[in-house]
Amino acid sequence: MVRVATINILFDLEEWTQRRDLLVEGLAAQNADLIALQEVVTLPEDTGAWLAEELDMPYVYFVPKANNEENSLFEGIAILSRYPFVQQEMLVLEGQNRVAQYIQVVVDGQPFVLCNGHYYWYPGSHPGRDIQVQQVLDWLGQLPPELPVVAVGDFNGTPETSAIALMRQQFTSAYAAHHGQEPVYTCPTPLVRRNWQKVLWHAFRNLRFNRTLRPWRGTLDYIFVSHHLRVKNCQLILDQPASNSRTLYPSDHFGIMADLEILH
Repeated sequence: MVRVATINILFDLEEWTQRRDLLVEGLAAQNADLIALQEVVTLPEDTGAWLAEELDMPYVYFVPKANNEENSLFEGIAILSRYPFVQQEMLVLEGQNRVAQYIQVVVDGQPFVLCNGHYYWYPGSHPGRDIQVQQVLDWLGQLPPELPVVAVGDFNGTPETSAIALMRQQFTSAYAAHHGQEPVYTCPTPLVRRNWQKVLWHAFRNLRFNRTLRPWRGTLDYIFVSHHLRVKNCQLILDQPASNSRTLYPSDHFGIMADLEILH
């Protein structure tokens, strides 16, 4: 059995000191073997390395965004692990400086691959996201077919979009397999309501793309599993606020955790 978690931890370091404590508390409670992170920054603080140290996860693989020189924060994705890496690889995706990564570890004598990505942002379906997902599917398709593979991350696409349909052609959503449907939403959490500028920005973006002022929320985060794995459990995590605030959440995304059995 292997426990996998994924969470977009939000690159914005506003209130990071409070949020990071909630992240550690929530992730420690899950005791995951492998954690995939999106929107990790390395300046002024390495958020992925800090979390790894606090969670006592000795193996970290960080991949920065491609062509990132224009960004004030050095941002990327990371995988934290309790198992040493047998192999680690990265892939530059087409568009928006996006990247994907995978690691291979050995769990109970069995090889296991975890792929992490943060994909093209655009409301609804978009050919840019479809191209990136197809890149990753082709990339993972080069692995030996007997390897169990899990592909996780912030896909920036809701369940009805074309990129998620592409993923379902080769993988199964762990949450949908366990619950019969995807979660109602994974983003945004009430964290966005703590800053009036963010509230206005979200309202403007929603009006521009969705032609409505009704607040948007949807499922963007997934754990996809290959047929070599059986889903024993899958739940939303990091979905509760701080005890002293109804709007202070670990991130603007919920996380997802899955217990997976490797089929021999």
